[in-house]
Amino acid sequence: VIAKVDEFAYEKSFLINVGDEKGELLDGAIRRCAPKRLLELGTYCGYSALRTARVMEPSAHLTSIEFNESNAAIARSILAHAGVADRVTVVVGTLGDGKTPDALEAEHGFGPGALDFVFLDHAKEAYVPDLELIVGRGWLHPGSVVVADNVKFPGVPGYRELMAREEGKRWRTTEHEAHAEYQTLLKDLVLESEFLGT
Repeated sequence: VIAKVDEFAYEKSFLINVGDEKGELLDGAIRRCAPKRLLELGTYCGYSALRTARVMEPSAHLTSIEFNESNAAIARSILAHAGVADRVTVVVGTLGDGKTPDALEAEHGFGPGALDFVFLDHAKEAYVPDLELIVGRGWLHPGSVVVADNVKFPGVPGYRELMAREEGKRWRTTEHEAHAEYQTLLKDLVLESEFLGT
């Protein structure tokens, strides 16, 4: 299924998912972290959720948040077709809507130190406030990993600067150079950050 989505994006129509090149960076981060509970912000068609389900441990579970109900329905269908619907939960909402974080805690097992891994690939202006909400709610623990896509292109306001300021304090970050989705001209950055604690 992953290969078919890549083929469609290269040959038929551009897609805004993480893509194959940066997807390998995501895969590597998950393999190194071996997370049990994962959060993704920005489901889109479910491509990165598929990649995540393929490399995470069999007992792990991914919760993916998507603000667009139609996208969420497409993603659920693709995840079911790929046979991983029992390992990925797609929730319609946003962390900034005032209700989704409460629902994650009440219905999906989120709580103090519960999250091992977070993938940010949603509205770029929401990266910093959503990360601060996650930290503020105490969902991370020392050793939790946050991967952020599109840090250079189209660019994420304040995110790289935040991680630079917090280097060695709250975060330890590795910057991975890559290219924007499904092409080789536009440069992009993927940031992989380990949470050190508050």
